[in-house]
Amino acid sequence: MRIAVLADTHDNYPLNLPARIKGADEIWHLGDVNSLHILEEFERLGLPLRVVRGNCDGYPFWPMSLTLEKEGVNCHLVHIPPAQVPEGVRVVLHGHTHVPRDATDLFGVRWLNPGCITHPRGGFPPSFAWLELKAGHVERWEIVPL
Repeated sequence: MRIAVLADTHDNYPLNLPARIKGADEIWHLGDVNSLHILEEFERLGLPLRVVRGNCDGYPFWPMSLTLEKEGVNCHLVHIPPAQVPEGVRVVLHGHTHVPRDATDLFGVRWLNPGCITHPRGGFPPSFAWLELKAGHVERWEIVPL
């Protein structure tokens, strides 16, 4: 399964982004969308779109977090990195920091952040990521500069 992972669009994204992710099986947005119209182009791709609420989002119908099992991997989607990981979760995907991340903690939980689409920090370029899950593990995590 190939998932396009976005975070922190903050009302903007490069016009070529939908075309770049149209080969995904799903799209996961990790919050700070800001306006519903930002998602319209991604919805037109006809792919499952999962969105969690960020601290700049005012849409109570979006969940604060989602825990999904895909290809035998329990993934937790959230905007702000949590202090505690839900039981059984192997991968935490978050936004908020505007900095790409790929780290594994002492408990074997992998922490992933695709970076920021519009206002990256730390000298990083704007980015999204590809997450590939296969047979119970992360096959690939790739940060894609925009």
